[in-house]
Amino acid sequence: MLPSILSKSRNAPSNRRRLRRPISSFLCRATALAPTTPIAVSPPPSSNSHLASSPHSYHHYTSILQSCVAAGSLRAGRQLHGRLLVSGLGSDTVLATKLVNLYAARGHVGQARRLFDEMPKRNVFLWNVLIRAYAREGPREAAVQLYHGMVEHGVEPDNFTYPLVLKACAALLDLKTGREVHERVLATRWGEDVFVRAGLVDMYAKCGCVDDARAVFDGIAVRDAVVWNSMIAAYGQNGRPMEALSLCRDMATNGVWPTIATLVSTISAAADAAALPRGRELHGFGWRRGFWQQDKLKTSLVDMYAKSGWVQVARVLFEQLMKRELVSWNAMICGYGMHGHADEALELFNKMRAEAQVSPDNITFVGVLSACNHGGMVKEAKYFFGLMVDVYSIKPTVQHFTCLVDVLGHAGRFEEAYDLIKGMSMEPDSGIWGALLNGCKIHKNIELGELALQKLIELEPEDAGNYVLLSNIYAQSGKWESAAKVRKLMTNRGLKKIIACSWIEFKGKTHGFLVGDASHPRSDEIYEELERLEGLMSDAGYVPDTMPVFHNVGDDEKRNMVRSHSERLAIAFGLISTPPGTKLLVTKNLRVCEDCHVVIKLISQIVQREIIIRDVNRYHHFVNGECSCKDYW
Repeated sequence: MLPSILSKSRNAPSNRRRLRRPISSFLCRATALAPTTPIAVSPPPSSNSHLASSPHSYHHYTSILQSCVAAGSLRAGRQLHGRLLVSGLGSDTVLATKLVNLYAARGHVGQARRLFDEMPKRNVFLWNVLIRAYAREGPREAAVQLYHGMVEHGVEPDNFTYPLVLKACAALLDLKTGREVHERVLATRWGEDVFVRAGLVDMYAKCGCVDDARAVFDGIAVRDAVVWNSMIAAYGQNGRPMEALSLCRDMATNGVWPTIATLVSTISAAADAAALPRGRELHGFGWRRGFWQQDKLKTSLVDMYAKSGWVQVARVLFEQLMKRELVSWNAMICGYGMHGHADEALELFNKMRAEAQVSPDNITFVGVLSACNHGGMVKEAKYFFGLMVDVYSIKPTVQHFTCLVDVLGHAGRFEEAYDLIKGMSMEPDSGIWGALLNGCKIHKNIELGELALQKLIELEPEDAGNYVLLSNIYAQSGKWESAAKVRKLMTNRGLKKIIACSWIEFKGKTHGFLVGDASHPRSDEIYEELERLEGLMSDAGYVPDTMPVFHNVGDDEKRNMVRSHSERLAIAFGLISTPPGTKLLVTKNLRVCEDCHVVIKLISQIVQREIIIRDVNRYHHFVNGECSCKDYW
C-alpha cells in the first residue's frame, strides 16, 4: 500500500531509489483508493471541486511531495508537478508551496520563481523559501528585492526572513538596506531574537562597521554561542585580531563553551596577530574537546601554524586531514609561499593537480606566484601566470600582477615590469607601484623610481612611506640634496615617517620595542645582551653596514642608529627571557634592513637558536647562520 511505502521512505535511505523511478504507478494507485473510514483531517480550503470530493487523494499528493522534499528527489517531484497540472491541482497553495520549496532546495531557483510568480496567495513561509534560495545561490540582489516586495504586499517578515535578508546585504556590502532592516527589526518583536541579532552583527562586520556590530552585540541580554561567534568573526575579519582573542576569553569567562566555529575564527585571529602561544592554547583546547577529527579545525590550524612560522607542524596537520579540500591546499601552498619555501610550494601545487585532481583557483595562484617571488624564480613566475590565464581561464587580479611585477623588479627587469603594468586590464593600485618602487630602490633606478612615486602620491598622497622610499633611493646614490628635498616636502605636507616597531610575545603578553627604546623594565639587561653578542660577532669578523642609515651624519652616529634597531631589542629580550634552544618569533611593521639581516644570521649561529622574523614583506627563518630567503628579499 502507498502509505506504508511513504512511511518507510522517511526512515530507510534505500527507499529513495523508489521515489526516483516513474511515479505514475503510485499516483494511479492513489486515485484508485477509496477511503473505507472517514478522514479526520479535512482538505485545505480550495475552489477546486476535485479537492473537495477527493480528500484522500489530496493528502496522498501532499505526502508524496513532502517525501520528495525530504529526499531531495527532483525527478519524482517534477513528475508529480506534471500530474498536478493535468489534474487541475497545480495552483493549490499548499501543494505549490511544497513544489517551490523542492525546486529552490535543489538549486532550480528560476523554476521556483516562475511557480512563485503564478501563485495568487503567498504566505511568509513561501517568501522565505525563495529569499533563502537567492541569498544562498544568488543573485543576492533578488533576495533584497523580494524582501521589499514582501513588505509591499503586506506580508510581515519573521525571525527567519531577517537573517536571510541580512545575509544577502552582507554579501552585497549593502549597508543602506542593512540599516533599514535593522530599523524595522527594532519596531518588531524580533528585535531580541538571537539569530536576527547575530545576522545584524555579521552584516555590520562584513560592511566594515565593527563598532556598530559591537553595539548590537552589547545590547543582547542573553548571548548564546551563535552571537559570540558572530562578534569574534567580526573582529577577525576586520583586522582587529587581538580583540577577537580577548572576546573569546570573555566568552569562556561568561560560561559559554566555544564551538568549532569559535575555534576556527579565533585561531584565524591568532594567525593574523602572530600570537602563536594563544594559537597553541586553542589547539590544545580543541583536542581536549574532542574536535581533533574535524577537518575544518585542522585547516585553520594549518593556516595558523604556517603564518606563525611553524611550517613543518602545519604540514603534519595537513597530512592528517581526512579530506583535503581546495581551501586546505591553498592554506599549505600559501604557507610555503610566504616563507620563501618555493620548491615545496610548487611541489605541493603539482601534487594537488596531478594526484588529488583538485583544480586551483585564484588564491592558489597567489600562493604559487608569491612563492616564485620570494624565491627569485622569474621564469617560473611567468610560466605559472600564463598557466593561470591560458589553461585555467582565471582572470588575473591585482594581487597576481603585484607578485609578477615584484619578482621582475627584484631581478632588475624594469622594461618587462613596466610593460606589464601598462598592459593591465585594470588600473594599477598602490601595491603595483610600490612593488616597482621597491625594485627601483634595490637597483638604484632613480628615473623609474620617480615615476612610481608620482603614481603613488596620486593614489596615496598621505602615505609617508612612499616619500621615504624615494628619499632612500636618492641617499643610496649619494644624492643627499635630492633626499633632503623629499624630506622637506614631507614636512611641508605634515607627513611623518612610520616609526619602526618590533614585538615579541612572552607568557601571554606582547612586548613592543621602538628604535633605541629604553622604556622596557629590563632595558639594561637587553642592552647588556646586545653588547655581549656584538663582541662575539666582532670576533667573528662582523663590521656594521651603515648603508641602511639614510641620514647625512657621521659613521659613529650611523653605527649607533643601526645597533639599536627594534628587531635586535626584541631578539635580545627573547634570548634573556626564554630557555636555551627556544624558538623566537619576532614581528616587525617594516622591512628588515640589510645590516640587521646579517646580524640576525650571526646571532642564530652564536646562540644556536631558530629565529623567525615576520616583517612587512615576508618571513625570514634564521638557522645556524643562514636565512630561508637566501638573502633575497
